[in-house]
Amino acid sequence: MALPDLLEQKIPERFKHLLNVLKTKQFLSMKGPGNDVPFFICPYHPHEAVEWEEIVGQLTNQLANAGIKVLVINLYDLCLELIYQEDNWETVVEFERENSKAELLDLLQGMLDPQDFVIPAIAEKLNLTPCDLVFITGVGEVFPYLRSHSLLNNLQSTIKDRPMLIFYPGKYVEVGEGSTALVLFDRLRGNQYYRATNILNYQI
Repeated sequence: MALPDLLEQKIPERFKHLLNVLKTKQFLSMKGPGNDVPFFICPYHPHEAVEWEEIVGQLTNQLANAGIKVLVINLYDLCLELIYQEDNWETVVEFERENSKAELLDLLQGMLDPQDFVIPAIAEKLNLTPCDLVFITGVGEVFPYLRSHSLLNNLQSTIKDRPMLIFYPGKYVEVGEGSTALVLFDRLRGNQYYRATNILNYQI
C-alpha cells in the first residue's frame, strides 16, 4: 500500500508526524528504516518558509521539554559568521560593487567551501554543544553559493553518532531505480544521488 503524501497534508499534520518521530528511541538511536547514514530530509513547500521557521522553534522547544537536546544550525547565519570571523565582510561588499554576480558567486564559493570551511565550523559547534539531534536550516538562503549536495556529501564524515535533519524548501523525489533527487524551490532539480531519508515517509 502506498504511503500517504504528507507533503500535501496541512502543516499541523506534518508537525504532529515530525514530533512523534523525533521523540522515539527508534529514531534517536538511528535504527531503520534501512538507512545506513543518520541523514534525514524534511521537505516543505517554498511558500511555507515563514511558517517552517516557527515550526523549527516549536519542535526544538517541545523536544527540550521531553529531555531531547537539539542543536539548530542555520546555514545563512553560519556563513555570515565565517565571513565576519575572517574580517572579509568589507571585502565582499566592495567586491560586489565592482564585479559581476558570477564573479561574486565565485568569491563566496571559495570563502564558504564546504570541505574547508563550512563542515569544520559545523564540527566545532557539535563539539561545543552536547546534543541528541541536529537541525539544519537556511538551505534556501545560501543558494547558490552553498549547495545541498556538497553539504550532504561532506557531512557524512562529520555527523555519524546522532541524527541530522535538514529542513528543505522543495521536494525530495524518487527518479527511478532507487535514486533520489532534491528539487530546490520545487523547480531546480539536482542530478545527485542522496543517501538521506525523507522523514515524512518515516514510520514508527
